[in-house]
Amino acid sequence: MGSGIIKYNKLVRDKIPEIIEQSGIKPVVHIADDAELWLKLGEKLLEEVKEFVAAKPEEQINELADISEVIDTIMRFKGWSLFKLNLVKDKKRQEKGGFRKRIVLEEA
Repeated sequence: MGSGIIKYNKLVRDKIPEIIEQSGIKPVVHIADDAELWLKLGEKLLEEVKEFVAAKPEEQINELADISEVIDTIMRFKGWSLFKLNLVKDKKRQEKGGFRKRIVLEEA
């Protein structure tokens, strides 16, 4: 018979440990140092993008909000501003365009 313990080893939202405790389970956690946080943020971003792609249309906005939260955390961690992000985004759009025309490259 299993012990009921589930191993996660992933970055979670700040209130998740207390939510778990409220259900009567004692979570085991630690605080990530900068190197581990950077790794875990990348893993979390990939996880959230996969969930977005797999989500039903009515759930996609929730998954997009999770992606946005991870991006916000990455930006705070790196000290990047929304202004700087938009400058880079605008420059790339000017140089290469956006995705508004829905162009799918089949071959080159």
